[in-house]
Amino acid sequence: MDKKIQVIQGPNLNLLGAREPEIYGNQTLKDINNHCKNLAEKLNFQIDFFQSNAENEIIDCIQNCNNQVDFIIINPAAFTHTSIAIRDALVATSIPFIEVHLSNIFNREEFRRRSYLSDRAVAVVTGMGSYGYICAINYLKIFFEKTNSK
Repeated sequence: MDKKIQVIQGPNLNLLGAREPEIYGNQTLKDINNHCKNLAEKLNFQIDFFQSNAENEIIDCIQNCNNQVDFIIINPAAFTHTSIAIRDALVATSIPFIEVHLSNIFNREEFRRRSYLSDRAVAVVTGMGSYGYICAINYLKIFFEKTNSK
């Protein structure tokens, strides 16, 4: 299949494993990336990872994906609730994406329940911890089969 996937991680996700483990779990970002890489390789996907605490760097990453990747998996973290600019970058590139959240954003503070990305996402995975990334990658096999058959 050899499809190329870009995983984009937003602010503070570099602190996973130490930051509020009761909400975000004990796995580090490196642990999550390693699990994703292993699964992607089994499914014959190429996968790259990017994390930034800076909105402009995430936007640059999305724009650099244009005509380079087949799918984006993004955990925009706090930018979920604030960044029209990240939404605009995703819309402008027309790269299909899945939005992933470790915690259930709909079961948290009121301000976390609004996502600027969800209505444009192929799917949203929320509240499944690091397993949400595995779900997203597994779904891509079905997604690519479905879109290639059209």
